[in-house]
Amino acid sequence: MLAGVFATALMPVAAPASAADERVVTTVSEADRAAALAHWTPERMRQWVGDDELPPAEKIGRVWAGPVPPGVGRLFFTAEPGVDGSCTATVVPSSSKDVALTAGHCVNGGLDRFDNPIKIVNVVFVPGYDHGEIPHGVFAARAFAWSGTYAGPMSGADDDAVIALDPVDGRHVADVAGTQEISFGTLPSTVDATILGYPVSRAAAGEALFSCARPADLRANSVTTTWNTDCDLAGGSSGGPWLRNFDPVSGKGTIFSVTSRGTMTEDGVTTDLSGAALTEPVRKLYERAGEL
Repeated sequence: MLAGVFATALMPVAAPASAADERVVTTVSEADRAAALAHWTPERMRQWVGDDELPPAEKIGRVWAGPVPPGVGRLFFTAEPGVDGSCTATVVPSSSKDVALTAGHCVNGGLDRFDNPIKIVNVVFVPGYDHGEIPHGVFAARAFAWSGTYAGPMSGADDDAVIALDPVDGRHVADVAGTQEISFGTLPSTVDATILGYPVSRAAAGEALFSCARPADLRANSVTTTWNTDCDLAGGSSGGPWLRNFDPVSGKGTIFSVTSRGTMTEDGVTTDLSGAALTEPVRKLYERAGEL
């Protein structure tokens, strides 16, 4: 569910032996943060508009009407050797006020077909993004991390990541953009969900926030436990929040999952989405995110 064309197949990365208590952290140098901000100009952010190769427009998902909900924004990155892409992320409460939550595969490139790591660089977050408008600034990632239990882009288990963002003009992202709550408690097997994301489809080419208000069902097998829905948001919606108890007036709810995967037809139409259930390793990852 990434937006962007990868020339090589993504392969999983093995998790460490004591993965449940570990996290995999990437720290971004000051020079690389400056390079990311220089790379992602507003013009580059709009690069997908008018691309004839984009998947068809959504039929269930709709353009979000009104201001972008607090904390939600578009995540931009480059997968080396130079393929730009985008996902969705959300600011969540943290001790640093600098943390956003997204999908693990948005910052974990996995391995190419030659077993070489695909490095993710130029990571920036734009809360409130809307048709090139940047109301709160562009926040460069100073670090990002996923749980040691996440096995890479081919895995749907624990497909979550936290991103620590540099302040802009001395202001933390949580203070300027707001946050969405997150919970790790037990939920019923069906939840009324509001799903948000920036799909890079013909509908808006990632330039607008879309939403689905659909029931999400919990499904478990021997490998993963996931939330599932018939929401049809295209690639680029990865990492977008699944919110329960959503208040359309305040634009706030509680995150219980993020978009991980979608089933697509040969024509590129998304027929359903899934998001990993938030597990104990992900809770530990989140609780330490303010240290990044």
